[in-house]
Amino acid sequence: MTAADLPPPVRARLRVVFERLVPADEWRALTEAELLAHLDRLADEALNRSEAEAVVAAVERLGLDGVDEVTVDAAIGAMDPDDRDLLVRTAARAYYGRDDATGARMLGWSPAAGGERIGPELRTTSLVQVRDGYDVVVLGAGGGGGVVACVLAEAGARVLLVERGAAAVAPDRDHLRNHRSKAHGLGTTIGDDEPRVLEEDGAARVIDRPWEPGWHAGARVVGGGTRVYQGLAWRFLPDDFRMASRYGVPDGSSLADWPLTYDDLAPHYDWVEWEVGVCGDPAGHRAAGPRDRGYPMPPLPGDAEGERLRAGAQLLGLATGRVPLLLNSVPRDGRPSCGTCGGCVGLPCRTGGRNGTHNTVLPRALAAGATLVTGTRATAITTAAGGVDGVHVVDEASGAGRHVRAGHVVVACGAIETARLLLASRSDRHPGGLGNASDQVGRHLQGHAFASAFGLFGDEVTGGPGPGATIATLDLAHGNALEDGTPLVGGGVVGNELRKLPIVHWQWALPPDAQRWGLAGKAAMRDTYRRTGHLFAQVQEVPRPGNRVALDPEVRDRHGLPAARLAGATHPETVRTAHHVAARAEAWMAASGADRTWIDGIPTGLLAGTHQAGTCRMGADPAMSVTDPDGRVHGHRNLWVADASLHVTNGSVSPALTVMALAHRTALRLLAGR
Repeated sequence: MTAADLPPPVRARLRVVFERLVPADEWRALTEAELLAHLDRLADEALNRSEAEAVVAAVERLGLDGVDEVTVDAAIGAMDPDDRDLLVRTAARAYYGRDDATGARMLGWSPAAGGERIGPELRTTSLVQVRDGYDVVVLGAGGGGGVVACVLAEAGARVLLVERGAAAVAPDRDHLRNHRSKAHGLGTTIGDDEPRVLEEDGAARVIDRPWEPGWHAGARVVGGGTRVYQGLAWRFLPDDFRMASRYGVPDGSSLADWPLTYDDLAPHYDWVEWEVGVCGDPAGHRAAGPRDRGYPMPPLPGDAEGERLRAGAQLLGLATGRVPLLLNSVPRDGRPSCGTCGGCVGLPCRTGGRNGTHNTVLPRALAAGATLVTGTRATAITTAAGGVDGVHVVDEASGAGRHVRAGHVVVACGAIETARLLLASRSDRHPGGLGNASDQVGRHLQGHAFASAFGLFGDEVTGGPGPGATIATLDLAHGNALEDGTPLVGGGVVGNELRKLPIVHWQWALPPDAQRWGLAGKAAMRDTYRRTGHLFAQVQEVPRPGNRVALDPEVRDRHGLPAARLAGATHPETVRTAHHVAARAEAWMAASGADRTWIDGIPTGLLAGTHQAGTCRMGADPAMSVTDPDGRVHGHRNLWVADASLHVTNGSVSPALTVMALAHRTALRLLAGR
C-alpha cells in the first residue's frame, strides 16, 4: 500500500479524521501530505507495513464521509479504544516525529544542521579481502571492542575487528527510528528477519521487530551504543563492586562482589576519560570514589532546570554536582565542541562533539594497522586443545562465509549476543558451548530499573540549548531505607535528563491526565514542553540466576542459527528500591518549585534492553563465573570477553565508562600474557 494506491474517498476520510486529531489553531493542522508521507514510510518497511494497513482499516470502520467537526470528534471519542489509540499515536508521530515536522517547529525544536560528523573516515575491508589469520580477532566494534582493538593494534598486534552492523548511521533524522523513541525502528542496523523469544510469567512469545518491548536491542553499528548514547560518563562507585558484602544476598538473587575493586579499575577509568574524552567537574559528588586528577575538559554550561534543582536539593540536604559527559565542551583532538543542539540520545551526533569509540580510538586502531570489516557476523568460535583457534564468519548481505584463524579471540557483541555466540559455539569438546561447563553463560542478565519523577513548573525550565543533563546526586546510590528504617538494597544516581525530542515528550513526559488529541492535545504539548522538569534515576538491579539468555530449541534466524531466548523478571528488592528512589526524586522536584509532580511506572519485567549486562560475569571461581578477573574465559587461554557481559553487578550509574575501562584492562592483560 502507498498513498497513490488509496482511492480518493479513502484519502478523504483519512484527511477528515486526522485533521480533527491534530486540528488547526495558530499552527496548521496535520496535513494530508504529512500523514500520507508517514504512512508511505511505514508501508515501505516490511515489519511496519501492517501498522499502516491497520490505520486505514480503523478509519474505514468509522464510516465517515464528509461530516462536520462535531460529528467526527464524537465518532473518534466513541470508537474502539484500541483503534483510537492507534490513530492518536499515528497522528502524533506524523506531526511531531521529524526535525522538520510541523509540531516540532511549533515547539521550537531547532537541532543543528547537517549530517553526522564522525571525524576521520573509517576505512573498511570486505570479507573476501580479509586475511586467513590474525593475532587477534575482535568481535564487535562498540565501546569494549573499539578500546581493545586500539590498545592491541597500537602495541603492534595484527587485529581484525568484525562488526555486524554498518560503518555509519543513516543520516535521516527521523525521530521515530532511534533508540529513545523506538516507534518504528532503531536507526542502527538490526536484521529485520532476526526473531527473539521472550519468556515471562511462564509464557513465551516470538518477537520479530527489534524495536518492540522485549526484544531488548542494542545498537548494531560501528561504535555500538557509543554512537547513539547520552554520553553519561560516570565511574562506578566503590560500593558498587562489593554489593554482597554490604547488603547480603537476597533470597532468589545472585548478588555477589566483583573480583576486583574500584581502586583496581581507577587507572583504567582515568585512561578512558582522557583518551576518549570526558567533560565535567568531580566536585560536589561526596559519594564518588577517589581520583588522581579531574576531567580533561570543563563541564558544559548549566541551565535553568539545573539551577532550580540545585536549590531544591539544598533544602533536602542532597549533595549535587555536575554530570560528566563524553562530550567535547571545548574543541579537542581535531573535533569541534558540542553544538548544544539537544538532539543527542538515540541519534548520531551532527557536530562531531560527542565522543564514542567510532571517532576516537577506532580511527587510532585503523591508523595502527587494524582491519575493520562491517556487515559481517560471527556464527561460531572454533576450538583447539586448551583454547580457541578461529572464528566462522558470514557476510550478512550475500550469506558467504569463511573461517578466519586467530591467536586470540575477544568477544564484545553485547551481553545478549556474546552469550548467544558462546552458547552456539558447540562441539564434541564443548557440548554446552564455550565457557559453559558450569552452566553460567547467559545467566544473571540484567540492566537498570529506570525510575522517573516529573514536575510541571510555572515558567520555562527546559527546551533551550542542550544537551540538558547538568545536575545529579549520588546520595541515593547506596544507604537507602524505608521510613521504618528497613534497609533497601542499592539505589541509583538521580539527575536531570537530556533534552527531549518532541515525540519523546509526547510519549513519555505529558502529565498522566493530559489530553493527547484535538485542540486540547496541541495545547498540552505547547504548554508543557518547556515547563516540564524530569529527574531520572538509574537504579542498580539485583541480579537473578534465572534471568538469562539461552538458545531457543525451535526458532531460527535466516542463517539457521537458534534464536536468543530471553527469560526473567525484576527482583522484588529492585522494585522496592526503585519505588523509594522515585519517591525521593519526586520530593526533590517538589522542593525545587514544581507546581505539580508525578512518577512514571516502575518496571517489573526483564530489564535487559538499555545497559544489558552480566551474562558472562567475571570471578575467581569457575563454578560461579564465566571469565577470570581479567576477562579471560575459564579453561581457554586465548578467549576473552570485553563488554558488559563481564559485570557482576551493573552499578548505580550508567555503565559505558566501566565497559571501556574494563576493556582497557583486559587488553593490557592480553598483551602481558602473549
